[in-house]
This record gives sequence, C-alpha cells and structure tokens, in this order.
Amino acid sequence: MSLLEFHAARERLIAAARRVSGIDRLPLSDALGRVLAEAIVSDADVPPFDSSGMDGYAVRCADLTSAGVDLPIAQRIVAGSVGQPLAAGTVARIFTGAPVPAGADAVVMQEVCSHAGEGRVRIERLPRVGENLRRAGEDIRAGDEILGAGRLIDAAAIGLAASIGRAILPVWRRLSAVVFSTGDELLQPGQTPFPGALFDANRPMLIALLRQLGCMVRDGGALPDDLAATRRALTRAAEEHDLILTSGGVSVGEEDHVRTALALDGELTLWKVAIKPGKPLVHGRIGQCDLIGLPGNPVSAYVTFQILARPFIRRCQGLAQVLPQPRAATAGFSWDKPCPRHEFLRVRQEADGRLALFPRQGSGVLTSCAWADGLVENPPETTIQPGDTVCYLPFAELP
Repeated sequence: MSLLEFHAARERLIAAARRVSGIDRLPLSDALGRVLAEAIVSDADVPPFDSSGMDGYAVRCADLTSAGVDLPIAQRIVAGSVGQPLAAGTVARIFTGAPVPAGADAVVMQEVCSHAGEGRVRIERLPRVGENLRRAGEDIRAGDEILGAGRLIDAAAIGLAASIGRAILPVWRRLSAVVFSTGDELLQPGQTPFPGALFDANRPMLIALLRQLGCMVRDGGALPDDLAATRRALTRAAEEHDLILTSGGVSVGEEDHVRTALALDGELTLWKVAIKPGKPLVHGRIGQCDLIGLPGNPVSAYVTFQILARPFIRRCQGLAQVLPQPRAATAGFSWDKPCPRHEFLRVRQEADGRLALFPRQGSGVLTSCAWADGLVENPPETTIQPGDTVCYLPFAELP
C-alpha cells in the first residue's frame, strides 16, 4: 500500500467516520462540550418587549422642543415591572432592562439629566427617536434557528439557549473509546525500571486527549509483543466500544502486531500517510468498532492524533465542522531541510506575533509538544526563511 497524500488521507478518514447513534437530553448545566443533535428554534422574540438600554428617563421626543426642558416624573419603572402608557408632557423614571411604556420613543440616560425640583427632571440634551431602546426581537425573532445541529456547545451557546427559556438540549451520546499501547518494554509511571524499559507516555497522553474531547475512555493497558494476545484484546474491545485507539505496532517490524491483527480480524482501510512525523498510521474496523493505530514515537502519536485522529473523532461525535482553520503567520525561523512528505513543525507564537521553532524536531522529543502552542503545516519539498508566511495551526483553535 503506497503512501497516501496528507489531505487525501484526512478526507478518507473523515468520510469513513460514522456518527454515534443515540441522543441524550441534558439540562443546560450538563451540556457543555457536547455536540448538538438537533437544531434549536426559538418560539419567542428576544427581548420579548421594547426595553430600556440605560438607567434614565423614558420620554416622548415630541415633548422636547429644546435642551433644558424640565418635565414631571409621572411614574417609576424597574426591571420586572410594567408601567402605564406615558402621558404627553411627562417622563418615566426607568432602569436598564425595564419595559418601555407605550407612547415613549426614547430613553435619555440619567447622566445628561438634572434635578429640577420635587418630582421634576431637566433634560439637558435632546435625544433621537429610538435612542437607548432595545426593540422586541432585536436579538432573536420567534422562528429563528439560533443553534444549528452539529454545533459544539460552548458557554455562549448555553447562554443563547437560556435566553429563549430552553432548559434541555438534545446532544449526541458520548463516544466510547479504549486506548492501548504496545510493547513489552513499556513501564507505567511509578513502576520500577528494568534494563531496556521505557515509561509509557503515549497511553496517558492519548487518554487525556480523548477526555478533552468529551469521550468516555477506558484504559486498555499495554498489549504484549504477541500476535495472538493482541488479536484477543482487540476483538474483545471491539465488542464494547465505538473506537479503539492504539499507539505502536503499526509499522513493518516483526513485533508490530496491531496492523496484522486488524487485517486478520477486521478490515484495513488506510495505512501509511505521507507526513512527518507519523507515517505509519492505520485505520480500519473490527466489527462495528473503528480502530485508529497511531505510531509509537510520542511526538508522532501526539501530532497524528491532532491532525488526523481528532477530525475523525469529531465527525463521529456529530460535529459538523471538523477541519481546522489555519492561520497565516510569519516565521521567525529558518527551515532548510525540505522533505518529500508533508511536515508538521512544533512552533510557538511569540509576543511579536512571529513563530519560534522548537530546536529539536525529532519524533521522540515530546518536550517539543509541551513547549509548542501549535504546528506549522509545511508542504512537501518546502524550505522556510525568516519572514516567510506559513500555515499555522494553533492547538487551542482545533475543532
């Protein structure tokens, strides 16, 4: 199987993603970070009535022929109360958010008014018709779709739903995932090292990345360098989860058993992508469960998760927009090592807006991922000079 070009591989992965089935109906307080399963349509105007945008005085502009006119205060209207129609030649003391009385066509802010004797106010500046009024339906009209299906629910979406009185939101159920690492050499943090052993950074890292995306995650442990054991573990996991995520075991070595197990017990749909780091990535299915096998080098696992596994998972979760929106940024570094594959360089944006490059870009240097705040997507056979415009993918802005 030849190397797949990066964008073609990503498109193939996203096309293969199957959205989870099942909808949870959650109170607003529990919906943060979930994906909306149905569009939300307002059945009311917001605001529901004309209201004051300021503390001040509701007036009839026709009564104000010149600045300095003083008028009697006929009523006082606070938020949550309803006033009487405003009689000609009078004003109403009004507060922010309170309903504007019928007949009033402007609100004069209190800062341009002064006391004119008991029960009277002097209007020092002439208002315009409509000044400081929040019209009914100014934000939302009844029948408006305020949130589309497939949207990630953030704080603003929760506030918007609350503004129309919606207490429950329909969201897609959470994706169920299990994470395995592979290799007899792996130790878990806290265990006593032995000669040739390495602490397993990938599994805790990938579990954390999945949890950040709102998945239900089980730690599957480390798979031994044994094909039969690998096949048993993956087959059992496929019966209980939507997604199996592995690291290691997908290259061409004699002890790389994940890809072989997938080919024997399921369907291998994608293998090897023309990227650096992370060429030996695999996707397939065992039964109804998807499997994504990431490379074993920690940087490769981290980068391929962010650029390939993440959009696949987001589409499975029901998210409509899963591709990152790259930003143009200015390189503050040089890169004179053109590669025939798509490269992803670990960078950080400095105070002046220019991108700094981590000095060691090796696939085992996990320090680069902890230091970086994003990636530069560098096309094949491309060098970079300071001042060049590059394609910048901030981690914080990935869908």
